[in-house]
Amino acid sequence: MLIHIHSAKCVGIDAQPVTVEVDVTRGIGIHLVGLADVAVKESLLRTVTALQALGFHIPGRKIVINLAPADMHKNGGGYDLPIALGILAASGQKELPGLEKYLIMGELGLDGSVRPVPGAISFLDLAEEMALDGCLLPEASAWEAAECGGPPVFGVTSLLDAVRILDGEPGYEDFRIDGRRIPDQEMRGTVSANRRSDIMDFSQIIGQEGAKRGLEIAAAGGHNVIMVGPPGSGKSSLAKAMSGILPPLTREEAMITSKIYSVAGSGDLRRGLLRDRPFRAPHYSASMAAVIGGGAGGEIRPGEVTLAQNGILFLDEFGQIPKAVLEALRGPMEDRTVTISRMRAKVSFPASFMLVAASNPCPCGYYGEGDRCNCTPAQRARYMAHLSGPVMDRIDLQILVHSLPASQLVARPDRTAERETSAQVAERVARAREIQQRRFAGSGIFTNAEMPARLIERYCQLSGECRELLERILSQMGLSARAYSRILKVSRTIADLESVSAGGDGSLNLQPRHLLEAASYRFLDRKDLLET
Repeated sequence: MLIHIHSAKCVGIDAQPVTVEVDVTRGIGIHLVGLADVAVKESLLRTVTALQALGFHIPGRKIVINLAPADMHKNGGGYDLPIALGILAASGQKELPGLEKYLIMGELGLDGSVRPVPGAISFLDLAEEMALDGCLLPEASAWEAAECGGPPVFGVTSLLDAVRILDGEPGYEDFRIDGRRIPDQEMRGTVSANRRSDIMDFSQIIGQEGAKRGLEIAAAGGHNVIMVGPPGSGKSSLAKAMSGILPPLTREEAMITSKIYSVAGSGDLRRGLLRDRPFRAPHYSASMAAVIGGGAGGEIRPGEVTLAQNGILFLDEFGQIPKAVLEALRGPMEDRTVTISRMRAKVSFPASFMLVAASNPCPCGYYGEGDRCNCTPAQRARYMAHLSGPVMDRIDLQILVHSLPASQLVARPDRTAERETSAQVAERVARAREIQQRRFAGSGIFTNAEMPARLIERYCQLSGECRELLERILSQMGLSARAYSRILKVSRTIADLESVSAGGDGSLNLQPRHLLEAASYRFLDRKDLLET
């Protein structure tokens, strides 16, 4: 008897259909075909042991299991559950009328328990596309898709639960995972993948008002930013504090970001969609594959640029990162996607992130701090040349951070109340983001930093005075066409923040003051910066 079960494989962040075919016929042995890797081939031992542990028998006949299409590499343990159900149905031990109505994935334990698998949100999207009745997944995985809408999601903890659902036994609806259902105590105790406890408040950071202003602009418009300053000047603290002024993910952003974490198997999504924006901070020695993404065969995994989708990618010690890794950031920073090509696979991942970088200005780290620097101009130029022109061109704001004088460092603790809190800054940022959501509604982008040329022309119109000013700025600083467009984007964000402060709706036209402030954040483009 030939049985067909719908399952899937994740390619990028989307799922591709895989059909598990099980046939029990004359002969002996169990045969698994369909370009399966070692983990899938081992599923036969897990499946047989689990079935016997639950009181089922293995038919003494030939069992052929095919994973179609045969030219797609299959990996992981998620095919255990559909294979086990297929054997039960094909051998006649169970009548499972609902078997072909659901997309089924799950890894079996030797006792028949079902363990979570990555990619639940993508599986649900595929089930809806294939017009199936729903998904049958491990309970922990099913919670990931609970808030996504679409067809029903059933969560199981054992193979017997799956049999009850597919057999249509009374009460099988109790296994349905619903966004309105309250998770149990264990799930309530989990935290989202990016929840961090070391976020500093802006009011706790002494001084650095110029840097705070620059980070507010970057957060409001989703712009890339680099902070250059000596050791101990607060660059890392500012970067961490920046994550505290970002607004929560919108539902559309949360769907994309949560799907990435679901496919990657990173973090715990049992509370549903992510709410906080990711903050990724890989070490400066991270490899190309770790930052950009990579893998072999059918196991291509997203890198840090993708895991930071709609959030922050913080690269500390930017000048120490291997040159090849820095150059590889060019494409994702410009296109907001990353494509990883292998001989037998080509996968694209989203990579719309805010780069927040921190670097010292020279090898000793103290250039610009009085006479503390002992580097020669050639050493300084060589150090900053590591940050190539094309990479710096793609960074919208360049912020100079200085060491604080002793008088500020030992200021009275009660002066903290005079400084703006992260909550106050976050309110302005959120209102500026709301303006951008209305502005770009239906366009598939969310922030000013993502504007393509056609939208820059539409929303960054310049008066005659502004054109003359910008022409002088470009000529004097020798900026590229890309830097020109990024100045316009930053100017649009500055105008939005000004509109927010004035209680406006974001319709404020660009003014010379906006262009001047935006251009002031490109000091690294000056060729004579490190020659003195």
